[in-house]
Amino acid sequence: MNALESQIHYPLGNSLPESGRTLEVAPGVRWIRMALPFALDHINLWLLRDCLDGREGWTVVDCCIHAPQAQAQWEQIFANELQGLPILRVLVTHMHPDHMGLAHWLCERWQAPLWMSATDYNVARIGSLNGTGFGGQRAADFFASHGLIDPESVAKIAARSNYYSSMVPQVPSSFRRLMDGNLVRIGDHTWRCISGYGHAPEHIALYCETLKVLIGGDMMLPRISTNVSVHDVEPEADPLTQFLQSIDKFAALPPDTLVLPSHGKPFASLHVRIAQLHQHHRERLAEVMEACAQRPCSGATIVPIMFKRPLDLHQMTFAMGEAVAHLHALWLEGKLARTLDADGVYRFSVV
Repeated sequence: MNALESQIHYPLGNSLPESGRTLEVAPGVRWIRMALPFALDHINLWLLRDCLDGREGWTVVDCCIHAPQAQAQWEQIFANELQGLPILRVLVTHMHPDHMGLAHWLCERWQAPLWMSATDYNVARIGSLNGTGFGGQRAADFFASHGLIDPESVAKIAARSNYYSSMVPQVPSSFRRLMDGNLVRIGDHTWRCISGYGHAPEHIALYCETLKVLIGGDMMLPRISTNVSVHDVEPEADPLTQFLQSIDKFAALPPDTLVLPSHGKPFASLHVRIAQLHQHHRERLAEVMEACAQRPCSGATIVPIMFKRPLDLHQMTFAMGEAVAHLHALWLEGKLARTLDADGVYRFSVV
């Protein structure tokens, strides 16, 4: 446990759901933990006891990637944890593969509707068809314009045109739209939608006032800072500013709110974690400013300054996106100037 994490309170201690089982974290709220084949090796999913259109059952929040191992884990949940009741709806916080991948399979299997934001639904549909924003030649060209020009990396990114669709091969043909401020009745409780930006196009977190529970998705994680990246589909975006403004929405919630994150363990130090995330990014922005004061820097120049460990290609694409996000925050604030050099690479320097 690092110094920052020691400030975080985990009410359930080290308790984790067993594979194929659930763990109740609040009345009618059950925690599922599924394995992922990445360095970030798990995702938390949630089962909420529900009654919809007069039918008793469950709402699922988030789905895991489309993979045989994930489907097998779900089959165990169906057998062990549903108490003979059906899944009534599938609610997805955002369109990233570990959240969206099995939505189509779950919706079809249970004849259950999909609920999510319109922005993320439509981006997921585009991504499942052609991988836009997640790989392919356009992504390779975008990263090259920010200094990732070694031929091996460029070739691998260009070849990864089916990255998203390999984990989200299909998206349900219809959905129910969630928007900021919507109130969703799930069983005995009402949940308020809280939109968030910067990590995904239109992430939806859910807060229940009676339970004092926040399903934070990827917007509020206890151990790591959510990835905030610029992608080729929106090459001049400012996701870092959007992310920091979004997490400030959670500051109005009670300090003892139980946060259910998509990765890590449930925690109850919401205001502490908001402050930590702001401090983390202030420190990274200061590092970027210092580097750009010494010489003009590309995104690739900034990566080893922000990430001081070896990175595989999968991690490098996230790191590049995040490095550019920090450069853009300072550039769009007017603290850095951007130039397109003769080699076709954007470099940033202090104004």
